[in-house]
Amino acid sequence: MSRPLLPGDPRRLGRYTVLARLGQGGMGTVYLGEAPDGREVAIKMVRPEFSHEAEFRGRFRSEVNRAKQVPPFSTAEVIDADPDHDPPYLVVEYVDGPSLAAVVRDRGPLGEAAVHTLAVGIATALTAIHGAGVIHRDLKPANVLLARGGLKVIDFGIAKPLEATSHHTAVDQMVGTVSYMAPERLEPVPGQAAAFPADVFAFGVVIAYAATGRTPFAADSAPATALRILTGTPDLTGVPGTLRDLIARALARDPADRPTAREVLDALLSGPMPASEPPVPPAAPRPPGEPPEAWRTPPPAPVLRPRRTRRGVLLVGAALLTAAVVGAGLLLARSGGTPEPEAQPAAVAPASPSATPDGILVGSRRTLLHLAGIDRDLALPDTGPARASDGTGPDALFVLESYGVDYLIKAVRPGPHGQERCLGVKINPDGPGSLVATACEATKATIFGIQPAEGRDEKGRPTYTIGNEAYGLVQWSENRRAVYVEEAGDSPNLLSFSLVDRGPV
Repeated sequence: MSRPLLPGDPRRLGRYTVLARLGQGGMGTVYLGEAPDGREVAIKMVRPEFSHEAEFRGRFRSEVNRAKQVPPFSTAEVIDADPDHDPPYLVVEYVDGPSLAAVVRDRGPLGEAAVHTLAVGIATALTAIHGAGVIHRDLKPANVLLARGGLKVIDFGIAKPLEATSHHTAVDQMVGTVSYMAPERLEPVPGQAAAFPADVFAFGVVIAYAATGRTPFAADSAPATALRILTGTPDLTGVPGTLRDLIARALARDPADRPTAREVLDALLSGPMPASEPPVPPAAPRPPGEPPEAWRTPPPAPVLRPRRTRRGVLLVGAALLTAAVVGAGLLLARSGGTPEPEAQPAAVAPASPSATPDGILVGSRRTLLHLAGIDRDLALPDTGPARASDGTGPDALFVLESYGVDYLIKAVRPGPHGQERCLGVKINPDGPGSLVATACEATKATIFGIQPAEGRDEKGRPTYTIGNEAYGLVQWSENRRAVYVEEAGDSPNLLSFSLVDRGPV
């Protein structure tokens, strides 16, 4: 889901017109753009702190050149790049649609035949990527796109910061998502960089996640997950028997014991095919973002788990699934990357209480955050995630405090010990983020942007999207009847809010 440009965003980069924001990750900001011939493109602009490093620019140039060598039939095309621009930027084909992460979150684990098809597609992608001498480095469900006519693996190997050396080994500094990291990335051997086997390990975790809805080393925190990867045994309960041995080999602790991507693909194509439901051929057009019928399974029990991620919505990938490989048309898509560890942003003086030109209530007005379309209001209890309510209780009243162009969303009702409570994002490696009560301090988890949305609510009031720059948009799951935070780009925005004035505080 694209969002309006912010005041400091560029309006042009080289020959390309910048139209909207798609997301932001560890390497930079991704924009929706328009090429001179009128086609839509995705433009990734590198962060200034990296762009001034000569070593980074050189690595950026060489890795773009390698990315262009991945066979054209298997990539979201790398269209252009300018390593010498200030700041550098990369232009790739723009692809729109649901990620594997979004489909599993909304529909539950995939059926056996669909998991086998997915495994073939991703293994084909890695074979092509590795054949061009490129290491993906961040393979995960958010970077696997289910697309009309095939499957795309995106966001591979272009100038990832921090891993230029082996010194950045802390869990909160690693490029990628901890749940999908191979042991050699978490505990590197001096003088030996993680290579192709690390991608094969991530492949095994992704397939297990697609089959079960959880990762095989899942734990309560990123450090605990890392410890399980380094010392534990993967839990493959629920992975189809036709794939379990192959996935176990891919998850071997020693990189030398893992098969290559080509060996994984050969095993998938030569091994027994599951006898369950066949993939469905392409259907009639559906609403944007709706996944193909072949990927749909009944939704899981309503459990909402927070996710800690770092998103690079860089739409550079291997478009790997031809009809000949998978034996069916699967419908196409888009996604993206991982936010940085939480950090305190630069302080900005709060504005005086007022209403902005957009009509957003700011300062000393009690405000209902009304969930347009479902006729409910956001409520923030002392414990547990925020929820949809009838809006009659004090938990549903907020005050919006301005911080630059963004907002701190403060609950009117204080906590049990009289402390101020603010809306914040709770994150975790394995699932969508949730909104919870937290201390009223300006951090990446507590500052939200409120942007005008199209349309009006059921009473004709203007609507807005609410999003956190680092962790994504506030969304609503009809299946789970829950509010959650979705990384920008994982799925179209399904929730807008109207702001209802309930008088002075």
